[in-house]
Amino acid sequence: MPKGSGHSNKAPSALIFDSGVGAISIAREIRRQIPSLTLHFGIDNGFYPYGNKSEDALRPRIVEVASHMMAACEADILVVGCNTASTLALPSLREVLDQPVVGVVPAIKPAAAASCSGTIALIATEGTVNRRYTRELIDEFANGNRVINVPAPELVALAEAKLRGEPVDPADLAPVIERIFAGPDGDTVDTAVLACTHFPLLRDELAAAAPRPLTWLDSGDAIARRVRWWLEELNIPLSETPGNSLLLTSSSENHSAIQRAFSEFNPEYRTTAIPVRL
Repeated sequence: MPKGSGHSNKAPSALIFDSGVGAISIAREIRRQIPSLTLHFGIDNGFYPYGNKSEDALRPRIVEVASHMMAACEADILVVGCNTASTLALPSLREVLDQPVVGVVPAIKPAAAASCSGTIALIATEGTVNRRYTRELIDEFANGNRVINVPAPELVALAEAKLRGEPVDPADLAPVIERIFAGPDGDTVDTAVLACTHFPLLRDELAAAAPRPLTWLDSGDAIARRVRWWLEELNIPLSETPGNSLLLTSSSENHSAIQRAFSEFNPEYRTTAIPVRL
């Protein structure tokens, strides 16, 4: 059991951490499964996007900012709602935080179970596609299925634009669809793993653009179930209704757009940037 897991009378809560607004897909699933849990949001927009940063720059940054945000909102659980941050910093975060840390990993295992053809498309940012952690995950859980790596960094910006209310042009999805279906073994893909928390926000658009139906999987369900498991493990009773959500950012830049993106959760925005000593 994590250190210092005692609980006060405050509403049980989780902090969902990301560099952008992609973690909304995780938040929606947690809210669907645990509607009375208070959700706080920690956005490291001062270092967005993570996908094009070096590992040496990212790892200490993630630990520093997430730790500050956990202290600011006093959450019971940290959910790292970002594949890049999870593959880099989970061990370090678990070392420095008293609270449990739930990470996001590509849904290779359920995809391997779901695939009938034996060919899976792993759609991710370039950092996640190329990281050793991802290769090890495939080696351990692909269960003999072929996994086609599909780098799709452009989907991050398209998902953020959709949350701002901008329409998604199918032409902008065409390069990603081509990478899935036009390469080696693309004609046998039947299951696609959306291995970035931004990507489930575009599930409907990707499915509509695909030349044939696929099973589209992400980690949201598994993350929500893990959060519930931790609440039970720590013996934290849920309130009848959630408390007030906080939206914390590491920079005041673009705060209006971030507030609009999270408006469905009605969070209180903290205008003071989280201090970062890096």
